[in-house]
Amino acid sequence: MDAVTTPPRVRRVAGPLVEVDYTDGLAMGELVLLGEAGLTAEVVAIKGAVATLQAYEYTGGLAPGHPARRLCRPLSVRLSPSLLGGVFDGLLRPLTGVGERLWPGASAASLEGRTWTFHPRAAAGRHVTEGGVLGDLGGATPSVPACLLTPPGCSGPVERIAPEGRYGEDEVLAVVAGIEVRITSEWPVRVPRPVRERLVARDPLTTGQRVVDLLFPVARGSTVAVPGGFGTGKTMLLQQIAKWCDADVIVYVGCGERGNEMADVIDELSRLEDPRTGGRLSDRTVTIANTSNMPMMAREASVHTGATVAEYFRDMGLDTVVIADSTSRWAEALREFAARMGRLPAEEGYPADLASELAAFYERAAAVRTLGGATGSVTVIGAVSPPGGDLTEPVTAHTERFVRCLWSLDRDLAYARHYPAVSWPDSFSRDAAVASAGEPDVAAERRGRVAARLAEADRLAGLVELLGLTALPPRERVSVLGGRLIREGLLQQSALSPRDAYCTPGKTAALADALLAVVDRCHALVDTGTEVETVEAVDFTPVLRARDAAGPDDTAAVAAARDTVLTRLAEPP
Repeated sequence: MDAVTTPPRVRRVAGPLVEVDYTDGLAMGELVLLGEAGLTAEVVAIKGAVATLQAYEYTGGLAPGHPARRLCRPLSVRLSPSLLGGVFDGLLRPLTGVGERLWPGASAASLEGRTWTFHPRAAAGRHVTEGGVLGDLGGATPSVPACLLTPPGCSGPVERIAPEGRYGEDEVLAVVAGIEVRITSEWPVRVPRPVRERLVARDPLTTGQRVVDLLFPVARGSTVAVPGGFGTGKTMLLQQIAKWCDADVIVYVGCGERGNEMADVIDELSRLEDPRTGGRLSDRTVTIANTSNMPMMAREASVHTGATVAEYFRDMGLDTVVIADSTSRWAEALREFAARMGRLPAEEGYPADLASELAAFYERAAAVRTLGGATGSVTVIGAVSPPGGDLTEPVTAHTERFVRCLWSLDRDLAYARHYPAVSWPDSFSRDAAVASAGEPDVAAERRGRVAARLAEADRLAGLVELLGLTALPPRERVSVLGGRLIREGLLQQSALSPRDAYCTPGKTAALADALLAVVDRCHALVDTGTEVETVEAVDFTPVLRARDAAGPDDTAAVAAARDTVLTRLAEPP
């Protein structure tokens, strides 16, 4: 038997790095199943008669001489509407109902079995194009309408379509131009799904967090980085956005984070009520859990898997959000992989192509016109965990080049128990001009006035520390008071309060207008001769507590609190 027809065998095992005998036709990036258990590995190098693979799973028990079986395809995942509400690993294998551990070699196919009600929307003989709707799939969560689409690259006459009824995910529901169409489909995770056109992102994504929606808004289809050191509240902020943002589908990728944090996310999502339907919020969430104790290659693949899942639902005309917590752990996996392959390290040991890898990931965010003509979007929000809070390290520095919004978290704010600890001097949003719901001119003016008040208070903070508050002129003392009122009454938000955890754009605008009106009245009083001590002695509690006393959309209560304080200012004690 010659070398070409000899089946490949394992030559050497060094942790997740495995060498196998080279087989003619083996390609870079191809998947190979190793050993009797079928451990998944990817070809990362070919040299002479030896191919080097990186395993996606624990290789304990794998030894030289064990068989290696080619799959003749790159890393791909099975996509279907049944992903909604599930918890998966980085290879999109279900973690729900598999016991205490996921055994090596387990596959998604062996853990399926859901059926769907199919309602055809295309008749036999009709010509359809790629991305066209063939039918609706009943049984999905009410807030996420699922449908069967013509696969990318497939167009032509509908030769056969199944009648209305219940079908399994692997049953053939239609045949288009000789191609069988099923509910499930496979797609390589590192290849973006095609679209007809990329659109300019103009519609705002409401997060329910006032400091974000007011000062640093993000558009649907845009990109956000959330850098912050340990203890600044990154995970809590991302969890709040996952719970409350107005996207159709949330894809939460826990890449390299602690297992207890992922457990908290899964538990809270399963218990939280969806404000749209009254059901569980987790029913429109896909959770990918790749914690810090999982293999390096699985961590590296998890963010691509999350982007692929989001693009799958985007192609149905839905707005999706990918939350990656955190991209720093993903970059560390890239660094570990590069070191094992002997590649020349760049700054701080990261691979030289780190910037290209980050750009390729964030580039998958977009507002698009799908192949079927619908509009959808993928918004990417990535946390960055710089070691020691150093925002000049490579991952943070490169990420800032590719994102349109930066929500930088400040350690001093976090230590002062000001949450979300978003630093208004260090953050930015390039979407502010287009992501203003309702009246953009009014929203821009409100944002500018709040930012000006905060900047003036920050400018005076150093003088207050050096000279004391009483050494300042009366008008500047009022500016310091105004900055405190805006910080405490508007920008602070409690994730543990049922009334304050989520805030609608209407209540956010009402709180901002109320506090600006109070600060303007304080300035007017001082300018007309009222003693600044008298103004400072007024009880501002109603407007400071309005954020927690009023419901998420109760603008009337905010207006009442504003009027109460303005009345007190009109008749100071």
